[in-house]
Amino acid sequence: MVQPKRNQTLCSYKSGSFNKTSSRVANGIIKFSKRKKITEVSGIEEEEAGAEVDIWNYVFGYAKLAVVKCAIELGIADVIENYGSPMPLPELATALRCEPSRLHRIMRFMVHYRIFKQEPINQHTVGFSSTPLSRRLIKGGEKSMVAFILLMCSPPWLASWHCLNARVLETGNNISPFEAANGKDLWSYTETNPDHNEVFNEAVVCYARLTVEAIIKGCPEVFDGVKSLVMSVASRHSHGLEASTLISIPHVVAVAPKSNSTENVAGNMFMSIPNADAAFLMWVLHDWDDEECIKIQCREAVPENKGKVIIVEAVLEANKDYELSFVELMLDMALMAGTRKGKERTLNEWSYVLQQSGFTRSNVKPIREVQSVIEAYP
Repeated sequence: MVQPKRNQTLCSYKSGSFNKTSSRVANGIIKFSKRKKITEVSGIEEEEAGAEVDIWNYVFGYAKLAVVKCAIELGIADVIENYGSPMPLPELATALRCEPSRLHRIMRFMVHYRIFKQEPINQHTVGFSSTPLSRRLIKGGEKSMVAFILLMCSPPWLASWHCLNARVLETGNNISPFEAANGKDLWSYTETNPDHNEVFNEAVVCYARLTVEAIIKGCPEVFDGVKSLVMSVASRHSHGLEASTLISIPHVVAVAPKSNSTENVAGNMFMSIPNADAAFLMWVLHDWDDEECIKIQCREAVPENKGKVIIVEAVLEANKDYELSFVELMLDMALMAGTRKGKERTLNEWSYVLQQSGFTRSNVKPIREVQSVIEAYP
């Protein structure tokens, strides 16, 4: 058997270079011809070829989420952003106290999916740089989605997905997959588990902050003439809006920040909502079915002649060409997994709920987020 010479690799790859090792690879013993694209292989129909590719995304669909969670927990995005220039692997490994070869594999994966990018430092060395996507993995960053990702990765949520089939099959017992997996419904579990309560609240705060910014930029006129605002949101913060009253369930209000301009009220929306010029409901109605939404006392809280209810929720199928329309469907599945009766709604379904609630007219304003702004008038 012929023995390879020192510094000679056993495999070469004709499709491209491998940075500083490319010259050595080119002289390898085993040759690897460039693989044809599946769509170039004769006799395979385009749809069948696409399925052959797509199925692997489902086989290893969890891998992206797991690697991103790993990157968040290691603080990779934070370290690379703070470095300020392309960061070599040895320095990144030292900063993170990671084993270099394993970190290299993680970084190779994330570069492939454009979470980070590689840039040359000199003729022989490359480094890793931030991207707009990686900046969303920075803890406390301006556009951070870290808290939301960690919620979706949390053991209680992951366990819920494994019970989804039973939810679809059941005809009588109205138990959510979350409850089947964790022994309590989402709200009871959150109330009695402080750690999960913190994760849940931070996730809602994280995304709600971005949504409110999109509302203020995209349609600030919805707040014109509103001198008093009662808010009901799924978290403990008013997200930068000047609310006169913040109403929510007791364990959320208990940890809500105190403010001289905002009264925090532990209440039940099905019983009563404090009066104001406008009511602001964000990520609330999608937790309930139509009948329960109709019972929520938001119409009674605003003046008959000039009041309105501002609803911030997804509107399914309103704009199928919008880049984030697929997220609406993802959220709908998350609601099926996490709640007993929650769901996202189409425009027709929203019209039904609002008409049955006694509103005479409404309009929908899209924003640069997954949600839209619905204005409903008595």
